[in-house]
Amino acid sequence: MKVVQKSILSETEKKKIWQLRNNEYPLQLGSKTFQDFEMYLDNLKNLKHFFLLDQENEIKGWAFTFFRNDENWFGFMIDSQIQRKGYGTFLLEEMKNNFDDLNGWVIHHENDKKQNGENYKSPLLFYIKNGFKVFSDFRIENEIISAVKINWKKKEL
Repeated sequence: MKVVQKSILSETEKKKIWQLRNNEYPLQLGSKTFQDFEMYLDNLKNLKHFFLLDQENEIKGWAFTFFRNDENWFGFMIDSQIQRKGYGTFLLEEMKNNFDDLNGWVIHHENDKKQNGENYKSPLLFYIKNGFKVFSDFRIENEIISAVKINWKKKEL
């Protein structure tokens, strides 16, 4: 596996990550159409992509960063077929090498379903294990998502 960073995506890459996102995120967070997904990406500022590629250069993981409200934010997903094998940490570390801090929202429960009907497994413990701090007082609670804010900061020497 290797990580490749990109700022501009091909149509094929966009379609692959649209499918990955719809497969791995909870059903209600997916984009029904490819055009909806493109609009989502187009609305993110300073967007950078990090692809986890296998030996055939197939996308097995996608992390992305963007700038919102004077902060660096990120999204992150790994193909469920290769989860719990260290590849997520590998991709996350590559992404962290490019930033001093990162913010994200994490679903902290396992009540949501994925597109295939399986339960969505909360990645909260994964992020804690990888050095993120949980801010339980900062939450999103609405009909689409229930999530808690997480943050990682580069350690100062």
